[in-house]
Amino acid sequence: MTSGAHTGDGRSLSSPPVTLRVAAAGDVHCRESRRDEVEAAFTEVNGKADLVLLAGDLTSHGTPAEAEMLASAAARVDAPVVAVLGNHDCHADRSAEITTVLARAGVQVLDRSSTVLEVRGVEVGVVGTKGFVGGFPGSYLPDFGEPLLRRVYAESIAEARAIDAGLRAVAMCPVRILMLHYSPTESTLEGEPPGIWTFLGTDRMAAPIAEHAPDLVVHGHAHAGRFEGRVGEVPVFNVSVPVIERDFWLFELTGVKQAASAVH
Repeated sequence: MTSGAHTGDGRSLSSPPVTLRVAAAGDVHCRESRRDEVEAAFTEVNGKADLVLLAGDLTSHGTPAEAEMLASAAARVDAPVVAVLGNHDCHADRSAEITTVLARAGVQVLDRSSTVLEVRGVEVGVVGTKGFVGGFPGSYLPDFGEPLLRRVYAESIAEARAIDAGLRAVAMCPVRILMLHYSPTESTLEGEPPGIWTFLGTDRMAAPIAEHAPDLVVHGHAHAGRFEGRVGEVPVFNVSVPVIERDFWLFELTGVKQAASAVH
């Protein structure tokens, strides 16, 4: 997408491309014993990133008190902070409270939804959802049999449809990012015991990623997996803190064209 201001004689004044710095991490697992460590991590990333992504498992046990710790730490960052929830955040069945606590601190939590942010003059579309389990070729949980198992299948399909809808909603943004907690590809699970891959994600979420080819896809959850994988030709990154072995991974999206609104 190319746009810009115009001179009186109709000539376009194009803005030079910019580099966007996106810091991402999953599995922060806030708890009292990690309070100082988490606060230090956010203090350190402030000023180094234009956007911060948190790929789920923000808390250890899914309590609002743990979310308060994260909220306090995230408030140290001047850049927008966008998050999705993970399985740990749902453990105490208080995810709505966690979302409220984080929202009060300015952290936007996405759940089968999307947002458009203006970052350094660039419209950045972020699609976020937790994702879900379901398996991969040879290990799928099927849409057959007991109602509880069929509900797992239905949940996976609902997540995939939300990814598709979200990516369509931000299709016109110069930068499009997808953030999940569960993995949409086996390739970032290598290193985890194959017997648990079904519970680490599902490639039923992969089709909309391959179709829409977002500029950046990140997830967490697979603590012993690989950092980089793919869905077709689309790179996918596992930014779980145990995998990246640092507080945040800093991605640089280069050559991004600034898009200004038309002057009327």
